[in-house]
Amino acid sequence: MDSDGGFHEVENDGKPFLVYQNPKYDLIPYKQGSTSFGEAINDDQLLQPLFLCPWARRCSNHFSSSPLFSSAEYIVSTGGYWSDHSVLPLFWCNNKIFDADGGCGICRGSNFGTDYYFCDYCAKMFHKECVQSPPKIKHPYHSEHHLQLQFSFSYEIGDQYCFCCTRKVKYLLYYCTICEVFMHPICAMKPISFVINPPKRHDHPLTFFPGQTVLTCNICGLLRKLYPTYICARCNFVAHKDCMNYPHIIKISRHNHRISYIYPLQSRESSCGVCRQITNSGYGAYTCGKCSNYVVHSRCALGKNVWDGEELEDIEEEDDIIQDFRPFSVISEGVIDYFLHDHHLQLKTIILYHESKLCQACCLPIYEGNFYSCMECHFIIHETCTNLSRRIQHALHPHPLRLVIGDDSWDYFCCHACVRRFNGFNYKCSIRDCNFYLDIRCAAIFEPFYFKIHGHPLYLALDPAEQPICHICKRKCYKQLNCIECIFIVCIKCATLPYTVRYTHDTYFLTFLSGEELCKKVWCDMCELNLGDTCTQVFYWSNEYYTAFHIECVLGADPYLKPGQYYRNGVETKILGKNNISRPLCSVCKKRCQSTIIKRRNEIACSIECFLNVYARTIH
Repeated sequence: MDSDGGFHEVENDGKPFLVYQNPKYDLIPYKQGSTSFGEAINDDQLLQPLFLCPWARRCSNHFSSSPLFSSAEYIVSTGGYWSDHSVLPLFWCNNKIFDADGGCGICRGSNFGTDYYFCDYCAKMFHKECVQSPPKIKHPYHSEHHLQLQFSFSYEIGDQYCFCCTRKVKYLLYYCTICEVFMHPICAMKPISFVINPPKRHDHPLTFFPGQTVLTCNICGLLRKLYPTYICARCNFVAHKDCMNYPHIIKISRHNHRISYIYPLQSRESSCGVCRQITNSGYGAYTCGKCSNYVVHSRCALGKNVWDGEELEDIEEEDDIIQDFRPFSVISEGVIDYFLHDHHLQLKTIILYHESKLCQACCLPIYEGNFYSCMECHFIIHETCTNLSRRIQHALHPHPLRLVIGDDSWDYFCCHACVRRFNGFNYKCSIRDCNFYLDIRCAAIFEPFYFKIHGHPLYLALDPAEQPICHICKRKCYKQLNCIECIFIVCIKCATLPYTVRYTHDTYFLTFLSGEELCKKVWCDMCELNLGDTCTQVFYWSNEYYTAFHIECVLGADPYLKPGQYYRNGVETKILGKNNISRPLCSVCKKRCQSTIIKRRNEIACSIECFLNVYARTIH
């Protein structure tokens, strides 16, 4: 234990706990009366230790994420500059007020009890634990190394999660630099139960195992050395602390039915429905009661990108069935009323291809076949696009998605799968403030996925945190599909490229060609540069006419942006289509615009990347 404080054994209602205690300070409880935050405090209250406001501490360390060692950083005497930022302890205050104001001013958390501090200078409220957090602790959950208090920002640590509660950590946190273990201060200060009774998972009490264990958890089937573990001495049952509250019945994005937790999994040959790896009998897993062979590892089933966090026990199964309705009604032969357009649409067949005729849904040209054209305006859409489901459940997101159309208030969206910008139809999450979008090409990806230039089925089986190299474009994947039978990996951006395209007014089609296949040319017929000059190992090729093009030369930097007029912060933004006559200079990169032209005021951009620079300049 640290000389400044540590975890000590105490009893509460006859049950043993480990509780953090620090002898350096013993706060005198300040009972809140009618005194408001802005009123002066009396001399008796000033006898209490004064702690520096966490927000002031953060600001003083704004450009550094190094650990805070000096006790003067968090305990200060009265007087001087820092006296303006001392904090007033308030006990037994109203939780509802705390939560309504956005929670703790430093960790953003709430719902943690009724004790908190208030800084009158910056009008912020803080958890007691966030204010009193010492610069260094040794925690029973991670007893090998000290945890150091530091302020960190998302660009420094990325998406990291608390070791105790699994929520994302922000700003103020405890951190082990050796093991990369993170904790919220409020989680680090919570009392630890020596003995617990998990009614859902085991018949006997479980005892805290304080060492760095090498025991496999019976619930999740994993060996996780760093995680706090409880054991049953009577029957050799082992459970991670965070596994004991696993839900019993859930619905995940990778399966059409509910799945239920069972322990132990009976002996049978099966692979996990998420990661596609073999499941182990004798440990816990989730299985489908309707599909006899569907099994999912416990940890895979509860992934944030797979499960929505809802326990469905005692909830009728019909409640999670996605209700879909036909996207159009037939008015007469060849005429429909489409739910995302105000006028009737008439079925037509393309006779003469023109590159300016873009489908309003997928933003791609209408090369051939049937399409619907508005009888009153210029709206056109592929016949296949009118059959898109209004609501779907997609493997890439735990919530239902609904088909929507953009509006003039925003010029483009970013797809969360391929990270391309688009302004056509999209699938948007039905949950308020979720802000998850899929363009309709990525929404068409389901498991198994068959990629035309690969012979095996592909799956969304890799850990979402992984960013492997795509075998097609040779870049890091944001979202990817992988082959179970070989090592092939393709990013969703490459997997959804159009397989056939036409270039300008040519009458023939170009076909998607992988770099692994034989290409009889070495230069691009548009830019006249070597086909190997880009990282992308795929091209568009015509074997009949002996022509080859870089993907970027045919599609452009932003192939899913259709022309239109939009408004950003009240200023008009125009997206102009490909024009072979006018190719102005980009205001940012100073190169000729090859495809899309984006205009805002008197500035010209050749791509979204350049447009963002234009936008930054024009908002000032």
